Amino acid sequence: MQKADTEKKNIALLIDADNAPAGKIDFIITELAKYGVVNIRRAYGNWKNQALIGWERVLHEYAIQPVQQFDLVKGKNATDMALLIDAMDILYTKNMEAFCLVSSDADFTPLVHRLRADGKEVIGFGGQKAPEPFVNSCSRFLYLDEDNRAKEVRMRRAADPVQLKSDTKLMNVLRGAIESLEDEEGWASLGAVGTHISNHSPIDPRNYGFKKLSDLFRKIDLFEVRETKNGTQTIFVVRNKKRPKRPAALPASDASIPASDLPAALS
Repeated sequence: MQKADTEKKNIALLIDADNAPAGKIDFIITELAKYGVVNIRRAYGNWKNQALIGWERVLHEYAIQPVQQFDLVKGKNATDMALLIDAMDILYTKNMEAFCLVSSDADFTPLVHRLRADGKEVIGFGGQKAPEPFVNSCSRFLYLDEDNRAKEVRMRRAADPVQLKSDTKLMNVLRGAIESLEDEEGWASLGAVGTHISNHSPIDPRNYGFKKLSDLFRKIDLFEVRETKNGTQTIFVVRNKKRPKRPAALPASDASIPASDLPAALS
């Protein structure tokens, strides 16, 4: 049984150091602190490789355990296999509710599928080059290597509701989440909508240039967001302005027939 969302989750952080920037480790740790406690922290790579010197400088500061993997065959990386074996070992022997994979390697896609099949949340961090199957398989995915060009594209997309509405996948996810939770008037709790989205898609509003999900909904003129009261608590709700109309309820049939109208054999 998984813990409630309000409780801190136990998280295993597994870093493919060959395919991740060391300079983003503070961002990664800070982000994971929102979801729980990172009890296992491991980074995999051939630590004799000078390309990993950046990671060596931050290992002790962030209490990350380095796992040495020699390049046994030229052109082949043993790091992926070691990380995969450790992930499965942790899955079966440790009480972890969530895994964090830091990599841009599509080879980890089957691992993500396996972890999620066992009910684990998988948070991914990687570069813009990360293949779509890997990104989509994660519970949520955040990009680490946004360059100026990518940032310009993202901000332009964020400023243009037309481009947001043309993103079929995004719109289907947003509409589907609301439809699953809406009341008779079409309103759904924004918090519940956010949870529904994270359970079904790696979509994160920050990847679209917004700090909060409510900002993303407000930017798209097909949705409306408002504050409402739930007892003494103020909550945000959202609805689809163009939601399909539900069919009108059929009038209840009149089951009471006067005895005088019944055939004599039945009265």
